Amino acid sequence: MGRSAPCFECLERQLQFDFSPDLVFRYGISDSALPFGSSAAVQVNLTGDGDNNLSEEVSLQLVLVGLFNEKIRLFRRNLEQNEGNQSSLEKGPCQKDVDDNSVRNGLQPSIQNGSLLSFIGSGDDLVAYDHKTSVRNPEWQYIIKTITKLNPAVYVGRASYATVRNLCLKYVFGTTENNATSLIKFFTEGSPDHCAANFLKSVAFPATENNFTGSMRHPNISPILGILEAQEHSYLLHPEAPYTLDNIMNYSPNVLKSDWHIRFLAYQILSALAYIHALGFSHGNVSPSSIHLNESRWARLSVSEMSCLKEASSASEKSCFIGECPCQVIYADLGLSTSMFWSTNFKLWWAGELSNYEYLLVLNKLAGRRWGDNSFHMVMPWVIDFSVKPDENSDAGWRDLTKSKWRLAKGDEQLDFTYSSSEVPHHVSDECLSELAVCSYKARRLPLSVLRSAVRSVYEPNEYPSSMQRLYQWTPDECIPEFYSDPRIFTSLHSEMSDLALPHWVTSPEEFISLHRDALESDCVSQQLHHWIDITFGYKLSGQPSIEAKNVMLPTSDPSMPNSTGRLQLFTKPHPRRRGIYGIKEACLKCQLQHESKGSRCTNNHLHLDSREQLSETSFLENLELANLFSEETCHLDPVYCGNACSLRYHPNDLSAIDILEEPSSTSVPSDFNLCSLLECFEPDASSFMGFQEFLKWRQISSSSSVQSENQSWDIFSFGCILAELYLKRPLFDCVSFAAYKESGVNPVAVQELPPHVAVLVEASIDKDWRRRASAKCFLESPYFSGTVRSAYLFLAPFQLLANTGYCFQYAAKLANGGALRSMGPFAAEICAFFCLPLAKSSLSDVETESLLCLLKEFLNCLSSRAVKALFFPMIQNVLQASQYSHLKVSLLQDSFMQDLWKKLGKQAYLEKMHSLVIANLVNPPDKVIASAAAVVLIGSSEELGFPITIHQTVLPLVHSFGKGLCSDGIEALVRIGSLLGETFITRQLLPLLRNTISTCIDVVQSNRSEPMHGWALLTIIDSFSTLDGLLMAMHAELILKELVQDQVCPHVKVLMQTQLDLSVIQVVATSLVSLCKRLGLELTSLYVMPQLKNLFDELAFSQSATSKPGTSGWNLKVSKQKLDEVSQIESRMDIVLLLYPCLASLLGIEKLRQSCSVWFILEQNLQRYYNWKWDVVGETQRSGGENASTQRFNVGRSSSLAYNPAKFLMNDVGWFVPQGHGAKSSTSLLSSKDELQYSDKFTQHSENSNVNSVGPWFWFPSPGAGSDGPDFLGRSGGLKDEPSWKIKASILYSARAHPGAVRSIAVCHDECTVYTGGVGPGFKGSVQKWELERMSCISGYYGHDEVVNAICTLSVSGRIASCDGTIHVWNGDTGKLISAYAESSVSFPSSTATKVTIEQSNILTPNELTGGILSNAFSGSLYTSMHFLDSEDKLLAGMGNGSVRFIDVSQGCKLQLWKTDAAEYSFSSLVSAICSCGSENVRAEKGSNPPTWIATGLSSGHCRLIDVRCGNIISNWKAHDGYITKMAAPEDYLIVSSSLDKSLRVWDLRRSLTSQAGVLRVHSDAITSFAVWAQDVISVSRNKVATSSLSRFINQGGNYQLSPRTLYSADRGLRSHSIISTISILPFSKLFLVGTEDGFLKICN
Repeated sequence: MGRSAPCFECLERQLQFDFSPDLVFRYGISDSALPFGSSAAVQVNLTGDGDNNLSEEVSLQLVLVGLFNEKIRLFRRNLEQNEGNQSSLEKGPCQKDVDDNSVRNGLQPSIQNGSLLSFIGSGDDLVAYDHKTSVRNPEWQYIIKTITKLNPAVYVGRASYATVRNLCLKYVFGTTENNATSLIKFFTEGSPDHCAANFLKSVAFPATENNFTGSMRHPNISPILGILEAQEHSYLLHPEAPYTLDNIMNYSPNVLKSDWHIRFLAYQILSALAYIHALGFSHGNVSPSSIHLNESRWARLSVSEMSCLKEASSASEKSCFIGECPCQVIYADLGLSTSMFWSTNFKLWWAGELSNYEYLLVLNKLAGRRWGDNSFHMVMPWVIDFSVKPDENSDAGWRDLTKSKWRLAKGDEQLDFTYSSSEVPHHVSDECLSELAVCSYKARRLPLSVLRSAVRSVYEPNEYPSSMQRLYQWTPDECIPEFYSDPRIFTSLHSEMSDLALPHWVTSPEEFISLHRDALESDCVSQQLHHWIDITFGYKLSGQPSIEAKNVMLPTSDPSMPNSTGRLQLFTKPHPRRRGIYGIKEACLKCQLQHESKGSRCTNNHLHLDSREQLSETSFLENLELANLFSEETCHLDPVYCGNACSLRYHPNDLSAIDILEEPSSTSVPSDFNLCSLLECFEPDASSFMGFQEFLKWRQISSSSSVQSENQSWDIFSFGCILAELYLKRPLFDCVSFAAYKESGVNPVAVQELPPHVAVLVEASIDKDWRRRASAKCFLESPYFSGTVRSAYLFLAPFQLLANTGYCFQYAAKLANGGALRSMGPFAAEICAFFCLPLAKSSLSDVETESLLCLLKEFLNCLSSRAVKALFFPMIQNVLQASQYSHLKVSLLQDSFMQDLWKKLGKQAYLEKMHSLVIANLVNPPDKVIASAAAVVLIGSSEELGFPITIHQTVLPLVHSFGKGLCSDGIEALVRIGSLLGETFITRQLLPLLRNTISTCIDVVQSNRSEPMHGWALLTIIDSFSTLDGLLMAMHAELILKELVQDQVCPHVKVLMQTQLDLSVIQVVATSLVSLCKRLGLELTSLYVMPQLKNLFDELAFSQSATSKPGTSGWNLKVSKQKLDEVSQIESRMDIVLLLYPCLASLLGIEKLRQSCSVWFILEQNLQRYYNWKWDVVGETQRSGGENASTQRFNVGRSSSLAYNPAKFLMNDVGWFVPQGHGAKSSTSLLSSKDELQYSDKFTQHSENSNVNSVGPWFWFPSPGAGSDGPDFLGRSGGLKDEPSWKIKASILYSARAHPGAVRSIAVCHDECTVYTGGVGPGFKGSVQKWELERMSCISGYYGHDEVVNAICTLSVSGRIASCDGTIHVWNGDTGKLISAYAESSVSFPSSTATKVTIEQSNILTPNELTGGILSNAFSGSLYTSMHFLDSEDKLLAGMGNGSVRFIDVSQGCKLQLWKTDAAEYSFSSLVSAICSCGSENVRAEKGSNPPTWIATGLSSGHCRLIDVRCGNIISNWKAHDGYITKMAAPEDYLIVSSSLDKSLRVWDLRRSLTSQAGVLRVHSDAITSFAVWAQDVISVSRNKVATSSLSRFINQGGNYQLSPRTLYSADRGLRSHSIISTISILPFSKLFLVGTEDGFLKICN
């Protein structure tokens, strides 16, 4: 085998010698299927010395390209011989600009003006000299000039690990390309920097002749960090790209999800080529693998893949660096070549001239697998189980190659269970060769650091399989090539790990490798190997064959994300079985045919065929024809991108062309080019689409603007091949078609399959006459690239040079403020946001944060709601979820930004994605400022959200956070919300909730729960009373008395009577009780509070007052003290007297207090004895020091101060909480019966006067705490997916008459405060009523329908409503004015095209202003029967009476495509009764902007159709029900729920066969009229009953289970409802549902 590169082991040793062992060698990079190459992926650790600002461990992935060409090495030796004379040379001009800091770091300035720099010395002694005049090797000079022209900031110097590390640090911190900072000065300071203006002008006008040279790296050219010169070799250092275009097309083709993305990628490639060609270079190796992409999918053309560098990296004489390299022996007998096509290798293998081992290596290379890369290693089949010595005459010990190793290890039963029970059906959950398996196989040869990271963090040598047989039994993965070639894999490098034990039938590793390799090459394996290829690389990776082979892979979670690895299916048809005779390599195919046809035996003992196994000549020719046919059908595996062999060679005239361009033009930048000039370059798409004629005109013009050289023309040829492949999904040229092209000039047939406009460009790039191929600059001017492509490129190109995130946002904000985003249009702005927003991080400085916030507001104004959901939410969620403080988090929590976000997206999107994160920042917040900002957002949103949503989404989550670190701002938010929403909200919602919370905590304390639960209960009591104290300030004294004291045990007193509570909690409650008494005043306290304190004072009077009684738990006391802050702690229950008695004496007077307290004398004696307290004759407290001062243990002044301010306590985290009791004994009243009666009358009169006004808002909404048992009532925060199952009560909260006749449809607005009902109106015509749920009143209506309204849709957040009665009316929900009406051509009005209102319509909000009849004729198949709104597309789907589906663009007011049904397939009565789309139930809001890919229609005949939304093709058609389908919904992208009049509710899993699914939810005994989906629950209705079904239970158990439906009943009277339910709709965030009935009622239920 002719190899031109060292083996990877030699390469690793050489790199460690030239740099350091600290340089981590990850894997080698090879152009062939063998482990030989001159490039390596390495890793550098950037932390550990404290010299940088990296707070956590960071490493950088790099690629080192060895320039091992012998000519370059000889040239270097000549230079080294003259080093003694170089000290006398004058220093180059660049030496004057040496940066002192870079010299100290071991770095030198880059090459300037194309001069060649050589560095002598090492480390800190690096000195730069100019060798421009001393270079005599033109090839090396061409390489240096190429690199320095394309990367002006490249570093050239001596190779060392310190140099590599410092280069990496400069690259990470963005200081490698210092010229890029001039871009910021250009924008922020307005300085007319020559380099920046020239760069921006070139980016804005890439097709002009004035191209920038030598100033900055082009944004679409990959960066080169340095050219490093070691003792013997030179290296090229550049960052490793995370992806290549080849990766994207093979493993994640959905990344290029639209034609626009393909055009944008093509524009980037052409921009790079135009720049390279303008410098006089040609790339020479443009292919998908040489186009690198970063994390944001920005494309860069690889410099290291250029033809001149590829040649320089290949050794011309010897391969390995040491003479006796083991790899020379291991791979000596292999005959693979880098230039050999797959088809050639296949034919050689089929004919027996290529071994199984070599052919499998070829397939691995085609699949993208890499030697040494543990995460994507070369894979081989296990062929024996190592129990016995392999013998072809025996079946014992041979592995079944018709099944995967995963299947053999797991068993068919387990795989069938996995496939049937998984949410995503699959058999195989991991790669056929995982990183864990590879590292376990190679454990004895790998460093321990690799084993700790890939296998287990704690290294345990005994856990690794100790023998080959145990290894085979342990792993479900396949084998690696080393077990067939390298005997060293058995020998351990680690002293604590023993060698891998050999099977008993071999004596040495070498013998095992020989026998194992013979087994792989045996006829037994050769006759079955094609089955294994089908499973691993072939057609059994997809479709029905993968299901039958139990080989369905678990797909990636997000197919739109790029991947660099994955299972690549090479073949779509069965792989032919091998027919050749291995071992007769010298025999030709004819000789083999003679051997097999004549049945002769081989004389060299390689293979002996039995007479029964001999093939006839006819059979052999048939198999040969099948093999040739297979080779022709898989010719795409031999792609051709560059057909000029000489392009890989250096030409002397190339160097002369570079010399001409060496001096930059001084007139390349116009003096008037400034920011305004740049902003004028941003443009949207043209109003009219460029037709095919425009492309033909461009083609004529392009003939006169052709390429300058033949080498450059082949770059254009490569571009055309790549562009065609992006559309065709397969290569344009293979070896056969390219040979025909070169011979006759005929273009491939595949060109005809391209879109016409793309075909014009491809033909212009692959013209047989290279002189007629258009130049890259000419392509950039073609009509193929729209204004949005150019604008997005201009906006994003400078981003690629600004490594500093802050610079990026400053630049983007400057352009955005100048109107760039508005000028380019929403689509291009969305692309820019996709690149910009992921850069937002919490670590931004204040200035950078302000720039980002400005940019976000501009994006918010320019982007569509769909794009904002997809792009804004992930960024904001990451920032708000960060645990540390950041100025960015505070800025995002600003009320103004949240209001803008709210207005743009609506309440529903805000609640789904943002609200729970805002609440999370009030629990253990990192900073007071963040908590305050979050509290302001909650307070501001509460009034807009309404009572139900505020309770379930704000109040309950905050209460759920009691005792779990809720800060004072969270408690203040609850208080402020209560004050804002009024006393009704406090008394009906908050107080019952707090009472239940306190009661639950008291029960927890009394039940002796575990320590964590006990501590949580105590802290929850404190938080509850803190909230209660704040709420008291917003309530009248009479209302406080009614809700907390009168006719019930005061919760304060109930808590104070608990002897098990921590004393800190008792202190908080006692202080709160004093505040309550002060709020009530003298009379109310005497009349209602003092009688309840009798038992408490009695107990304290006779207790052991002087004995200290500690809290129940030291942990609880400690935490409680944190809550109490600076307040002094009580030490015994007797201290309660000191807290209460003096304060009550000051409030009531000592005489009234003594009248109400029978033990007053004992209490006052104890106070004087232990606390030196007494009441003087003038009515003031007296305390003295003296000898009694030592007995004082509590400062009365703290608790008895009259200047009590709850707000002050709230800000200091002081809490007061009250548990609710179960009742108390009555006590003697402090007032006479007459006084009590007089006060009762006074209070009754006040209450009556306060209720004279009308019913308050949300009067029908019940308290969430009422009837709650235990902690289940506590709220939960998060999206609907996180919600537990909904326990509906089937209780009617309120009922109102909505229509004279039946209610047919209910549509809920996003705010859940407004509802539209459609049905029968006055005069039996159709009507739509608009309801305000706050007061449950009808506020307006739409009466423009003549027939019964059967469907209503709310059209996003625009306020438009669509209603259908056979025709569709789109009207303004606020004014009631008709906007447009739609009908099909068979009706008289409107016409065949959409009728859009162009004149001022009268406001038809009342029944008296009818517009007349629209549909008065009988039923027609052209009438609309159902509707469904595609929110992400802003399109309306309308089902028709003849089974067709009409698309309507409501934003443009026009009808779109009509998908008709085959009349012979369905009867006339099969109208479309229900429609849904994938992810219609809130899934698209979670997954971003991906539009739906399918719609499902349900027909009156019971059939369902699944239709591809992109083309209208019917994907599937099945009989779903035995009757009329009433409704369909899609809670997941792969699930459909349907209901029918046949009494069944069914769930369809689209990942399985639809016709064979038998799961039915039998929940009703009557016809199901409708259902609604909430989270994982389906709420269905039938007659007057409602039932809840679990989707997760159905999926896990396979359906076919029954539930008992519940009859609706009235909440106030407890009577059953007999109204027949016709429709249902969910209020998901309010946790309510609405039903419409046949007798015209609208009912709110829970």
